[in-house]
Amino acid sequence: MPLAALLLGAFLLCGPVRGSDGSVSTAITCFTRGLDLKKETEEVLCPANCPLWQFYVFGDGVYASLSSVCGAAIHRGVITNAGGPVKVQTLPGQESYPAVNANGIQSQVLTRWASSFSVTPTKNVALEVVGRSVSTARPSTGKRPKKPLDKKAGNKDCKADIAFLVDGSYNIGQRRFNLQKNFVGKVAVMLGIGTEGPHIGVVQASEHPKIEFYLKNFTAAKEVLFAIKELGFRGGNSNTGKALKHTAQKFFSLENGARKGIPKIIVVFLDGWPSDDIEEAGIVAREFGVNVFIVSVAKPTAEELGMVQDIGFVDKAVCRNNGFFSYNMPSWFGTTKYVKPLVQKLCSHEQMLCSKTCYNSVNIAFLVDGSSSVGDSNFRLVLEFISNVAKAFEISDIGSKIATVQFTYDQRTEFSFTDYTTKEKVLSAIRSIRYMSGGTATGDAISFTTRNVFGPVKDGPNKNFLVILTDGQSYDDVRGPAAAAQKAGITVFSVGVAWAPLDDLKDMASEPRDSHTFFTREFTGLEQMIPDIIRGICKDFLDSKQ
Repeated sequence: MPLAALLLGAFLLCGPVRGSDGSVSTAITCFTRGLDLKKETEEVLCPANCPLWQFYVFGDGVYASLSSVCGAAIHRGVITNAGGPVKVQTLPGQESYPAVNANGIQSQVLTRWASSFSVTPTKNVALEVVGRSVSTARPSTGKRPKKPLDKKAGNKDCKADIAFLVDGSYNIGQRRFNLQKNFVGKVAVMLGIGTEGPHIGVVQASEHPKIEFYLKNFTAAKEVLFAIKELGFRGGNSNTGKALKHTAQKFFSLENGARKGIPKIIVVFLDGWPSDDIEEAGIVAREFGVNVFIVSVAKPTAEELGMVQDIGFVDKAVCRNNGFFSYNMPSWFGTTKYVKPLVQKLCSHEQMLCSKTCYNSVNIAFLVDGSSSVGDSNFRLVLEFISNVAKAFEISDIGSKIATVQFTYDQRTEFSFTDYTTKEKVLSAIRSIRYMSGGTATGDAISFTTRNVFGPVKDGPNKNFLVILTDGQSYDDVRGPAAAAQKAGITVFSVGVAWAPLDDLKDMASEPRDSHTFFTREFTGLEQMIPDIIRGICKDFLDSKQ
């Protein structure tokens, strides 16, 4: 039997495949990602007839490792959809993976990822199968199951807290409402609900939102299915925006069963279009760290578009407008084939870009010594240090924010947290800072920054950090102002250069002082501290969430 025939149907050869030259390839599924491969260089075999529309590919030529290997190979032109052998080379991570449409696949933009890979052709053409057959119904993470699923524990590879926001409006009607319930039930079962797996709850959107059951109410699929079956149709307008905002604000509390460190997801089912504004609700959800998916069914017809408040409502409500968080089904009939692709999305934790992380949920203010002892050329090195730290974070109106204050005897706010909401504008503002020159009053500068820079954001959702950079002895007390800053919830890192006294640096730093205090003899040494500062901020952020 030809190899291609073996790869089709309900089973797929996942194991070694030997070529005519004795080399061995590993047969993979359509959805195996670069990060699922363990070797730096590996020859793999892609199956035939992969569904192109289900591929997730990030980049062009160099692909983020969460991309589908076979999708990247088709996108690059290494193979066609007939499948075939591919050589995969692991590469370092990078910033700015571009979006390019090639060979029927639209790759997506990704700001940054920790690892990458490239794909090239192999010389391995005559292949002999030496593996074993396994089901293609792989877990959504792409990993091979090591043991049967523990029904009570659930699918541990898909830990997520999920609210299904079902459409209970007159738009959908009683009959389609029941079909919607059937679909949600199938998704719930395939997710693998359990004590250590996904937890789900249901909210019904109509005139007024109603929380049908919370995450904490059921942890077994059988119980969830019964609860979904018992849902009653409410009717009314499809006030989806109102329901989405209510769910984001009220549903995911610890009291209602939300778990710390687990991605929060709202899956919005929408038959037709919303009766109210959904954009503001999407912003609120992102601010609360919730990943919003929209499953739209029966899009408005050309005649109906005039009734829609905002035809771009899907793109404005989802977590990111990158194609991943929106999903369309033509009708509520014959939806079984759409269950697995949706489940795979919901279990792709690496793509939950709206989950709160240290990269998108911090405010970092840099307090910069502009005294005469620094000098203009060294001051440029300080600004370069600030820029390189800032580059690591996802700066936006709902993400991380950066501020900078320069001080001598006086203080000057170069820009505050609300002045710039894109990384490009922040970096441009840093480059534009002019050196002041003067004395050194670090204590006053800390008090000024606590009051004027952190004061306006003290009740916001982000965790606050202050990075102090100084090259000498302060003329005033630093201990009291630093203690006051920390009491106000600000974590302080002190970075000293040249003649900065170690005692002062430690007096300013948060506990444990040793891991929040940095020192270098030369300004050129600042560059080496950048990874440690970033790691320190992330560690403190994670510790605060425990």
